[in-house]
Order: sequence, then structure tokens, then C-alpha cells
Amino acid sequence: MKLYSRGQVIFFSVLTGLIVVMFALGIGLLKFPGSVFSSKAENNTQETAGLAVRSSAETLQLRQSPQVLQHNTADPAPYTEDERENISIYEQLNAGVVNITTETVALNWFLEPVPQAGGSGSGSIIDTRGYVLTNNHVIENANKVYINLADGSQYEGTVVGTDPENDIAVLKFDPPRGSDIRTIPFGSSDNLKVGQKVLAIGNPFALERTLTVGIVSGLGRPIQTSTNHVIRDMIQTDASINPGNSGGPLLDTQGRMIGINTMIYSPSGGSVGIGFAVPINTAKRVVAEIIEYGKVRRGWIDATVVQIFPSLVRYAKLPISSGLLVSRTRRNGLAEKAGLRQGAEPVQYGRSVIYLGGDIITSVDGMKTGALADLYSALEDNKPGESIKVEVVRNGKTITLDILLADREEVLSR
Repeated sequence: MKLYSRGQVIFFSVLTGLIVVMFALGIGLLKFPGSVFSSKAENNTQETAGLAVRSSAETLQLRQSPQVLQHNTADPAPYTEDERENISIYEQLNAGVVNITTETVALNWFLEPVPQAGGSGSGSIIDTRGYVLTNNHVIENANKVYINLADGSQYEGTVVGTDPENDIAVLKFDPPRGSDIRTIPFGSSDNLKVGQKVLAIGNPFALERTLTVGIVSGLGRPIQTSTNHVIRDMIQTDASINPGNSGGPLLDTQGRMIGINTMIYSPSGGSVGIGFAVPINTAKRVVAEIIEYGKVRRGWIDATVVQIFPSLVRYAKLPISSGLLVSRTRRNGLAEKAGLRQGAEPVQYGRSVIYLGGDIITSVDGMKTGALADLYSALEDNKPGESIKVEVVRNGKTITLDILLADREEVLSR
């Protein structure tokens, strides 16, 4: 065993203590105020933090343009004039737009009628008595119709009347007496311009009272509906219209309804910026009649006509290849009295009999009539008793007749 002197023991004890103290300082267990190590570490930390703060402030300052700061200083509410216009129209009119839901009846496995949820759409309150303007296809085949207001209240509505040819329907609900009903005012679709700003309010995908903004993209579009009727002078817009928007109002910047949002063109089923609205002037022309009579009365030529087709042209050696051949006229009817001539030679075509030799109608009320659908379009805005000009080809010559119109429903029901 090795023996150490007293001096050696004291030296190694002091040396061991110094090593322990230095190790403790190194790992931060001990900290002396004013020490060189802590002072330098703190200074380095403070300098690093200061640089970081200055760097962040400089970066934020660079991201703020002086123009934005000046605008915020001058106007506490950072809205542009265009935004204020949108906000104002929405706040004033959104309560006049309703969400329409329907209930239909289907048959179960036991052939029993059972109610089921139908479609949904939008509508505009046009009268404080509870009249609502919407699309016919929104409520078509519905057993029950429900009208949901902006305050969350729901009413069962009745169908006052429809006009399938223009895809228009008028509904009615009974608001409580004294209730504050907001209506959508009518504008005019006569003087619209391509590029004009428009706004649409509706309930796309059941998201109630949604606002979209766009422009008038086109005018005078003839669009064929699912019932094969052609609606003339449709308004084309790029304001987003989706399923559920149907029947809602298309508004101008004065907050007036200029159209009824009706359909979209979309390969995918969603909005691609091509939507169509029925002009409000068309609606104004038929709404009063729907409210009064429950339907729209239209004039008609009291005659049976056949759309010319190629085999008929060849067989009868007709002088033209398009038009409406007058097969029969009503005896002592308005068309016969006006001089319209019917055919005399009967021929069998399928289950029908066509009389050849009569006049060929080529124009009605200024519209070319190459097909039967053109006749419906030409007389869409005419009433029974009105006189129209009809151009016909007779013996290779064109002549013009003035014909008084009969009631279409009466003529076609015979």
C-alpha cells in the first residue's frame, strides 16, 4: 500500500474541488453574477434576439405597401365602391329570396304510395300577400311545396299556376298578419348590355341565400328546355349558378330583378360560367295572367298543320323543303275566313292522314316557321283575338294573310 504525505493529500483535494466547480459552471448548475461566461452568453443571446426582432419588423414593413396604409387611414372600413354595392344589395334583398323544397310521391315494393323528398330551388317574393316567382321545373311533379323564409320560418305553399313554355311558376303562401315581408322589385330586361354587372342570389346545394356576381355574357339566346319548348331571348351570364339557384333572381346594380335564373350549361353538372336566365319582361307578361287565371292563354291558328319532311317533299313535289303544310282548317273558323286554304288529297302516313295541296306556312308574325317548334315560339306572346300576318306559299307564289287567332287550348283539345 502506497502512503501519501499531508501536502500531497491537500494538493489533490484542492485540485479535485476546482475540477468539480469548473464542471458545474460548464453545465449551468452554478452561475455567478458578473462572471465572464454568463455576461458573454447573455450579451450574445440579447444581440441575437435583437437582430431577429429587427429582421421581422423590416420584413413586415416590406410586405405593407404605403398605398394600403394610406387607404386604411382614410377609410376605416376597407371596402371598395364595388364591394359596398354588393354588400348593400345583398343586405337589402336577401330576405326576399326564399328556399323552396318539395315533396313527391313514389311507390314502394308493395305498390303503395309513399312520400319522399323532392328537389329544391329558389324563388323571389314579388308581393307582400305571399306570391312567389320561381321556375316551373322547381315544383314540377311535386305533391307538396314548402317555402322557407330568411328568418327560418317555413310555410306550405300552393301552386297558383305555371307556364311550362317559359319555365315559370307562381306560388302562394300565407304570411302572418303584420309580418314584415321583403319583396324583390321588378326591373326591365329591354335595355341590357353585354358586359353589364349582374348579381344572383339563391340557394345552391341548399346553402341558403348565397350571393354570386358576374356580368351579362350574352343576350337573345334561344334555349330549348327539357320539355322541348324553346325559350327565346334568354340572358346568358357568368355569375355562378348551380343546382338550387333555379328560380332565384338575377339582379342589376340597382337591386331590380332583370331575370329568373333557370339553367346552366355544364358538362360536369357544376357551374362553368355559362348560366341562363328567363328575361323579367317575359315573366311580367305572364305573371298577372297566371295569378288571375292560373294559366297563360295563348292564341293559335285554328288549323291542322304538318311539318314538312324530305319524303313528303319528294312525294308531293312540294316547291319548298321547309315550312308547315296546312292539312285541314276548321270549318267556318277564323283561319278559313281569313283565306287560309286546306289540302284536298288525302294520303296515309303511318296512322295519320295528311291532306295534300294546301298552303305552306313559311312565316308567322314576322318569324320564319321551318318547324312546328317555330310556330309555338312565334305565337308565345300572342293572345286569342289578336290579328297576325301569316306568309304562305300557294302554287309557287308567296302571299300574306291577316288571320285572327283562336284560343290555343281550345284548338288543340279537339
